[in-house]
Amino acid sequence: MRALSVPFLDLVTPHVELESELTAVFQRVLRTAGFIGGAMVEEFENQFAAFCNSAHAVAVGSGTDALRFALMAAGVKPGDVVVTVPNTFIATTEAITQAGALPEFVDIDERSYNMDPERLRAYLEKQCTISETGALMSNRCNRPVTAIVPVHLYGQMADMDAILKLAEQYRLVVIEDACQAHGAEYFSRKHSRWFRAGSMGRAAAFSFYPGKNLGACGEGGAVTTNDTHIAQTVKMLRDHGQAKKYYHDIEGYNGRLDSIQTGILSVKLRHLPEWNVNRRQRAEEYRSLLSTLDGGVQIPYEPTWSRAVYHLYVVSTPDRDGLIAHLNAAGVGTGIHYPIPLHLQHAYEHLGYTVGAFPAAEQAASRIVSLPMFPQLTAEQQSYVAHSVVEFVQAPTLA
Repeated sequence: MRALSVPFLDLVTPHVELESELTAVFQRVLRTAGFIGGAMVEEFENQFAAFCNSAHAVAVGSGTDALRFALMAAGVKPGDVVVTVPNTFIATTEAITQAGALPEFVDIDERSYNMDPERLRAYLEKQCTISETGALMSNRCNRPVTAIVPVHLYGQMADMDAILKLAEQYRLVVIEDACQAHGAEYFSRKHSRWFRAGSMGRAAAFSFYPGKNLGACGEGGAVTTNDTHIAQTVKMLRDHGQAKKYYHDIEGYNGRLDSIQTGILSVKLRHLPEWNVNRRQRAEEYRSLLSTLDGGVQIPYEPTWSRAVYHLYVVSTPDRDGLIAHLNAAGVGTGIHYPIPLHLQHAYEHLGYTVGAFPAAEQAASRIVSLPMFPQLTAEQQSYVAHSVVEFVQAPTLA
């Protein structure tokens, strides 16, 4: 097989393909001077809400803004505890702490890398206590536990039925971190139908960082929700707490998303369903090409109740460094998402977690490798990537 150079991510090709449509967005903004707010922002919000099957979408400056504002608007207060997972990007916990809350962790499912509902149950039953006032209190810090943030990691939704059932039992708010899951779907056994990411929790946060399935040409994010009060509160939080210009009901932030970015996102949103289909097809092709490796490299697990959109295609191997070195030598780009779980990051030493606290997340962090995955990945490129992975696994080891 001839040598190729396969990038981990291709952000040039889709923008070249859409250049005339994207340029028209810039021209429209120049000719209307509608740089902040206005019709283009509202158009995108309506389109994205419809895409997510939610009643509202509010565009904000980043995915971190989206999660922070969603938590605050849903009633999370300074001093509260918010439960999430350690295998995620730090923005998840930044949003929690910047809302004034304290993150506590539950371990992940070894196969999906998402929040394990049984470990969440164990946390709620064994690491929390019901106070005399009926509040759920964390035994670690003696603070009230008020919310859960499941992360739909790598483009696959967490097991929301089980998580929502526990949240209802313990009167907790669920805010979806859907920053990697634009268009991902979950079949609810409770409701006997499919739900889109962003439509099941009290609210959800999306990121439009350029490399996402739906990416801006810069930073961007959105909150989706079926709760009108949350939507209105997020709109105030993103705009200095203004209910109307110069009338500030609360103290807010500068978390607006500009018109150019929302116009760009509207253009790309029209192509997102096709791009997601391409990603699923590429994932199925990887599955076929790598199915004979017998444990040398473990491919992603997708439950029957999931329709993942493969923001990332993450495999697992005991010799992660060796595989990366081999692929790099072959000209194949890779990534690690993420090499150090959050409970072991220096930024969170004060939380008091130690090695071994969350063994599934820790093992995953030592083994995962992200292979090239993007809608324009060609059959030749993918075959070359898979051939290089198989070559590594089947290479004879030195005695």
